[in-house]
Amino acid sequence: MNDQQASAANVPTQIRLDQSKELLTVSFGSGDVFEYSAEYLRVFSPSAEVQGHSEAERKLQWGKSGVIITNVSPVGNYAIRIEFSDGHNTGFYSWVYLEKLGREHDALWAGYLDELAQAGKSR
Repeated sequence: MNDQQASAANVPTQIRLDQSKELLTVSFGSGDVFEYSAEYLRVFSPSAEVQGHSEAERKLQWGKSGVIITNVSPVGNYAIRIEFSDGHNTGFYSWVYLEKLGREHDALWAGYLDELAQAGKSR
């Protein structure tokens, strides 16, 4: 199964943006429910602008703690596109990628904070 293919269990049954536009909640068919901060989604955007075309090209994002989500729109039946207050809008968040971000949140976030500290950058 590639990143754009999803089983019925990992297709969202509900996607909800809170009033502050700082928190996106995604409920999956599996029963899993994940909450994602706008900052977390922004710094882990799947876009080439952020991820590059290889791990070596990935660009560390910083200064995103105040970013909010300005729009969420569907991309076919496999993803959503999220627009952020800093103008970033090129990442397509597939169901598989969103599930991964939810399941691996703690490890990904800890790694991100370590990377920021090593680079002398702040959120």
